[in-house]
Amino acid sequence: MIHSMTAFARHEIKGDWGNAVWEIRSVNQRFLETYFRLPEQFRSIEPVLRERFRKQLNRGKVECQLRFNANPSAKSDLALNEKLALQLIQHANWVNEQTLNSQVNPLEVMRWPGVMEAAEEDMSAIQAQLLAGFDVAIKEFISARASEGENLKAMIEQRLEAISIEADKVQTFMPEVIEWQRKRIIDKFTDASIDLDSTRVEQELVLLAQKMDVAEELDRLNSHVSETRKILKKGGAQGRRLDFMMQEFNREANTLGSKSINTDVTASAVELKVLIEQMREQIANIE
Repeated sequence: MIHSMTAFARHEIKGDWGNAVWEIRSVNQRFLETYFRLPEQFRSIEPVLRERFRKQLNRGKVECQLRFNANPSAKSDLALNEKLALQLIQHANWVNEQTLNSQVNPLEVMRWPGVMEAAEEDMSAIQAQLLAGFDVAIKEFISARASEGENLKAMIEQRLEAISIEADKVQTFMPEVIEWQRKRIIDKFTDASIDLDSTRVEQELVLLAQKMDVAEELDRLNSHVSETRKILKKGGAQGRRLDFMMQEFNREANTLGSKSINTDVTASAVELKVLIEQMREQIANIE
């Protein structure tokens, strides 16, 4: 299956600890680049996320964001370290006696690091739920890339069919073009009052036919159409291969245009270039 590099996915997770939202978006990029925006307490899972992206994606600039909202009612009750608080009061009283003998402010004692403690939440359990939610998000993300990839594939196949039609049109034009050019040569000889030498005329026509011969270009165009369809059918990360095929298409279209001496053939060569450019723009988004 062909995958697009442009996609978006969002997945929400809820628990007793609160709720969290994963958002993953990507755009086209030559290689795989991942960027993360995570709350500070979950920075440790970034290498895990990066590795999971690496195993499932090949190309694209991917931005991943986690929004975490803790449930205030789920926070643990405060606990007083009575032993430490008593020691602080004793020392503070001694200091007071040595100075102005002022009263000890209880709030100042309670603000001392370690006096008031809250039991830490089980972060490992929360991280496990977040990672499970991330797996769901990346699955939806890849599904979105696949869906968009199918749309791109359909558009490219339409252009391939149009290219085949233009190549067939040029093929049907060629006998008429050669006959038109033969008549044109004979008329030039006649206008110049030159006795026609059948051998000379045939020589001119042979040289002209060689210059005008586009059979090889048409064969290669049809071959490229067939190969591109095989690549699309094969699926997977085929963006670079498809981009190479566009270069080959362009080469044949340019040669066809340079050999054209007929307005119909020229029009077909221009149409081919338009179709190829349309495919190239779509392929730039394929993984």
